Amino acid sequence: MKAILTDEQVERFVTEGFVHLPEAFPRELADECRAFLWRETGLDPEDPTTWTQPVVRLDGYGGELFNRAARTPRLHGAFDQLVGAGRWEPRMGLGTFPIRFPHPGEAGDTGWHMDASYTPPGEQGYWLNLRSRGRALLMLFLFSDTDADNAPTRIKVGSHLDVPPFLEPHGERGIENFALCTAMHEAGKLDSPQRPLALATGGAGDVYLCHPFLIHAAQNHHGTVPRFLAQPPLLPTGLLDLDRPDGAHSPVERAVRLGLTAPTGGYRSQ
Repeated sequence: MKAILTDEQVERFVTEGFVHLPEAFPRELADECRAFLWRETGLDPEDPTTWTQPVVRLDGYGGELFNRAARTPRLHGAFDQLVGAGRWEPRMGLGTFPIRFPHPGEAGDTGWHMDASYTPPGEQGYWLNLRSRGRALLMLFLFSDTDADNAPTRIKVGSHLDVPPFLEPHGERGIENFALCTAMHEAGKLDSPQRPLALATGGAGDVYLCHPFLIHAAQNHHGTVPRFLAQPPLLPTGLLDLDRPDGAHSPVERAVRLGLTAPTGGYRSQ
């Protein structure tokens, strides 16, 4: 398969934690999906007086329409480059859509965080571990044109490298997401001023492919056009392997290894 990402883009993914993939799926398909989602909201796209909440969440969307957006050859080629061929599962739909509207109210969900993916037996909440159980990538699918005023997701560039040292002591069991965020906040690493801010702006049909440990946050809408986004995980076929005998680490794995070097004085085998 022809490479979708350049070598430079792959290396920037390792060090910065994300790559912007324009035209990952057709704009016409984004428009069709957005029209469907408008109908599901029960709101009038032509009448802002019906937009009475800062965010509306639509859950559980799959089927042929959304599968077409999630399964393009362009996306699949990029998955192979970042995660590794045979190391990820094709998406079945796109899950939850947080739709953000121009609204004076606070959405209440704009804190910095990482996405978590599993709950150990007998526990509560969502957890993460160093080998990223349950998540090969975080993905941001843009279904509307999104500029700086239209509530683009905020990204802390390179923040995925700050997370592995906090996960390593917890081994395979991992740590609950809120506890992890609290520990990183107390250490000055959750909203680190040393990490530049990027915004996930782009056109309908663009996708941001992000490292599963990337620190990011929503924001309130300051524009005029509602923002339609899906943020599903790419599911892995197994855990990250940080000690591959052949050294064939994926860029996702290489980034975890990189995050364990400078802060801890050297990578340690698990």
